[in-house]
Amino acid sequence: MGKNMSKLSENASRREVLGLLGAGAAVLGAMPRAALAQAREPSEAAVLRDPDNPVLGNPDGDIAIVEWFDYNCPYCRKLEPELRQVVQDDGKVRLVLKDWPILGPVSVTAARMALACKYQDKYAQAHDALFGVSSRLTEPRINELLKDAGIDLDRARRDLDAKGKTIDAILARINAQAEGLNFRGTPSFIVGKFRVPGVLSMDQFAQVIADARKAKAGN
Repeated sequence: MGKNMSKLSENASRREVLGLLGAGAAVLGAMPRAALAQAREPSEAAVLRDPDNPVLGNPDGDIAIVEWFDYNCPYCRKLEPELRQVVQDDGKVRLVLKDWPILGPVSVTAARMALACKYQDKYAQAHDALFGVSSRLTEPRINELLKDAGIDLDRARRDLDAKGKTIDAILARINAQAEGLNFRGTPSFIVGKFRVPGVLSMDQFAQVIADARKAKAGN
């Protein structure tokens, strides 16, 4: 992405509009700064067009929102319904989901199980179920939520056994991209060509989508 990606923080008035987003984000404290500095910034195609990343919204949308999230991140959980509403109301947004489980082993379990549900075409149901709670997940709770969402748990476990290396490789790519983009925690976003680390309101999402469209039209 390099020169093609612009930080919202470059514009002081935009900082005011968006409220300097990072204050509400969950912090990735375990990542050494040296590792972040050495990480390579990913290509635009790798971020936007990885075929293994689930896509919601309009798959042919003119603007992409890419979200790095953790199922145990309270800010991600709070943001989810508003983000989905913005995507639905706009109708032309491609929502790319990047499972980035940085908040502990249970987060990793949740991400792996959700991605395993892709193989029975129920990732969206798993995603919604795992975000549809008000407290931290546990492994028994993950299983309960997925079952209640109509997931075949036995099938999901078999798929996880068979495709575990593939899923782990997906998660490793997502993590490497987040490091390369210098994201420090969840949620983090790219909207069009803007990097947005932190939490946005519905109005702020609508504004940054509009800004992304203007930037795209200007190129």
